[in-house]
Amino acid sequence: MPLAVAIQMDPMESINIDGDSSFMMALEAQRRGHALFHYMPKEMSLRHGRLVARARPLTVRREYGNHHSFGPEEVLDLSTVDVILMRQDPPFDMAYITATHLLEHVQPRVLVVNDPAEVRNAPEKLFVTRFPDLMPPTLITSDKQEVLAFRAEHRDIIVKPLYGNGGAGIFHLKPDDENLGSLLELFTQLYREPLIVQRYLPEIRQGDKRIILVEGEPVGAVSRMPQEGEARANFHAGGAAQRTTLTARERDICAAIGPTLREKGLIFVGIDVIGDWLTEINVTSPTGIQEINRLDGVQIEVTLWDAIERRVSALRGA
Repeated sequence: MPLAVAIQMDPMESINIDGDSSFMMALEAQRRGHALFHYMPKEMSLRHGRLVARARPLTVRREYGNHHSFGPEEVLDLSTVDVILMRQDPPFDMAYITATHLLEHVQPRVLVVNDPAEVRNAPEKLFVTRFPDLMPPTLITSDKQEVLAFRAEHRDIIVKPLYGNGGAGIFHLKPDDENLGSLLELFTQLYREPLIVQRYLPEIRQGDKRIILVEGEPVGAVSRMPQEGEARANFHAGGAAQRTTLTARERDICAAIGPTLREKGLIFVGIDVIGDWLTEINVTSPTGIQEINRLDGVQIEVTLWDAIERRVSALRGA
């Protein structure tokens, strides 16, 4: 069934077609005969209760330097499309939160992936705290004395911004590091929100595993290996992709969180696991499709669009 699919994301010109998951989602949607439209969050407007966007019809192709073309810009009534893919990258700031509020105006007529209210309620580093038994020892605070006490207990720690992304602003502080005080002062100047402190997991040297879940079920995984001298394994921080399989513990983690993801309409999710510990649940614009596809010979975007189409069929039958 041909669908009208609006993709809310960053500029098409800036994407890396060898790594971008949104690009793969667009390619598969186009292969299925769905009509694509592209717009950026700043191009949305709520006009007398009607949500519109200055959007352009989109065609995609895997050609370097020529990976997309646009049709003429039009004012698109977003309540008339079938699916909206909310794929803009963080930061998870007030602009991001506002976009989730606006998108609620077209529900339930339109399937928004992922559900905007649940995305708003599930910041990556906070949502994971709903599963404390799966997490490493973690502190979220603005209180310097709490941080000092946590460090005294765990000695080797990671300090990072609560709403950071892509590995930005992550610091590994060893027991003899004298920079904690200065770092806390810097975080206070840069961020109004609390920071997050976790026990350092030496298993990071064996990789930070990104696991993709569709409708709460694991469909693929990739190990992100940190560069020499780095405590961060994120692809944005230079982490290298390595083929992997799921351990029994990781399958248990997926089984524990899967029902909650399905219930909340979080169709496409990427979780991060280090050793035996769940560190993040990414629901905004998860990545990793292309790396897993190349390493495992799979097509995660096919599984994802099968799930999206089932959801649309259920909405139409309701």
